[in-house]
Amino acid sequence: MAALTEFSHAQLESICIVIADTENGLTGQEIGSLLDQAGIEDPMPTGTKWRRLLLALQEQQRADRCGNKVFDFLQRTMDPVRYVGRKNRFESQLSALNEVLCFTGLELGADGRFRRVTAVKTLSEAEKRAKRLRENLLRREIHPDVLLSCRPELLSDDYFHVVLEASKSVAAKIRTRTGMRGDGSALVDRFPVLGKAGMPMLAFNTLQTESEEMEQTGLSTLIKGLFGTFRNPTAHSPKIHWHVTEQDAIDLLTLASFLHRRLDGAARTPRIE
Repeated sequence: MAALTEFSHAQLESICIVIADTENGLTGQEIGSLLDQAGIEDPMPTGTKWRRLLLALQEQQRADRCGNKVFDFLQRTMDPVRYVGRKNRFESQLSALNEVLCFTGLELGADGRFRRVTAVKTLSEAEKRAKRLRENLLRREIHPDVLLSCRPELLSDDYFHVVLEASKSVAAKIRTRTGMRGDGSALVDRFPVLGKAGMPMLAFNTLQTESEEMEQTGLSTLIKGLFGTFRNPTAHSPKIHWHVTEQDAIDLLTLASFLHRRLDGAARTPRIE
């Protein structure tokens, strides 16, 4: 493997503070185990968690004269399988790490692997990008649940993650309105379909005419299309490097806003799954 660039002291310190965070970070035992798995010596096993981790990673970089083992440690730390049943913790940790990593021109994806993005140079750079997008969306009176997606740490070069978070918010709305579990296209295949009884779990209209039944089917297909593009795990691999411009993001977030409003106005029916 080619030698990877070393992290600066400031970058490494910020990364360690995130990883060892009391609320969402690793326990002391987890830090020790992951350092061992990455082949990194733990020179201060009884020290404060973030200082212990910083010392271990610094000394490893100094010995290797590259950042390879540090990168390996971070990928092991954010391996999604470690967070099964702890999705909120994973997403919080990933977001906090990427807020630091964006200064290096890298970020960790939802698959726990590194990819390159355009590096930001200042804290305000990402914030300005988020503010501009938010202002454009406010002019369109975008649904407030979609605006929550426009956080600075999500705005990488291609706006992909903002749209991904917006599509996740649509899935969350469906689960809240129906009490169902699941995600992506599989979720859409269950809640809006007419079925043999002609009754979906959420009805977008009165379903009294053929046109209304077609609208129900059409909106279901529209939601499924949004998930198929951005939300489904099987779609992440081919789409994760898809270039999304600011204008693309505005258009796609407008679609998510439209779906939120229709879900808000949909009627919960007596049907149970």
